Amino acid sequence: MLSWIAKVFREGDIGMYPIAVVGVFAIVVMVDRIRYLFFTANFDKEGFVQGMKKYILQGNLQRSLTYVGSMDHPLARIIKAGLLKVKGSDEEVQAAIDEEALRELPKIERRTGYLAMLGNVATLVGLLGTITGLIKSFGAVAQADPAEKSAMLAKGISEAMNCTAFGLVVAIPSLIAFSLLQGRTQKLVDDINETSVTVLNLIVTNRDKLSLKVADERDVA
Repeated sequence: MLSWIAKVFREGDIGMYPIAVVGVFAIVVMVDRIRYLFFTANFDKEGFVQGMKKYILQGNLQRSLTYVGSMDHPLARIIKAGLLKVKGSDEEVQAAIDEEALRELPKIERRTGYLAMLGNVATLVGLLGTITGLIKSFGAVAQADPAEKSAMLAKGISEAMNCTAFGLVVAIPSLIAFSLLQGRTQKLVDDINETSVTVLNLIVTNRDKLSLKVADERDVA
């Protein structure tokens, strides 16, 4: 496999290296987004709501804060911001949740769009390598001896086609990953918005049951 890759790089000449750089960036973005979207930001929507519902209906705000504080995902931090303002009005709780959401949701959406850009760049760089390869081959053929023309033309066309192929090899997975990760991003954002509203309604409806004295941020630090 490695010898085949080395052979392709030699035949593709200098046009292969920019495509390889784009490919490395695409892999880094894919790994980062997969790790964040499928592990760090992942959560069980139904389980989270049931856990919050249990503690809120018990009137145990301290346990509710401990419950969300033990989790490391955006929704938990958004809900915690609302719980810390439970002593205030409904508008203050809503504002705290919205403010934290404005900090957390961009973390879910960031960098995924780079994959579409990198896929397009890989295609264009591959096309550029194709054009330069053909220019080089026809320019060399025009000045070569008749006996060398066919070999030089074949070498130039090989360089051009290898650049095209390698550009597509990088672009296609990048665009597929972009589509899948964009769908995952939208699902997480929708789930967070839905669950935030559900928990906010629980807090507002059962405010009289909560032990408000532990809602101060100093008490839960």
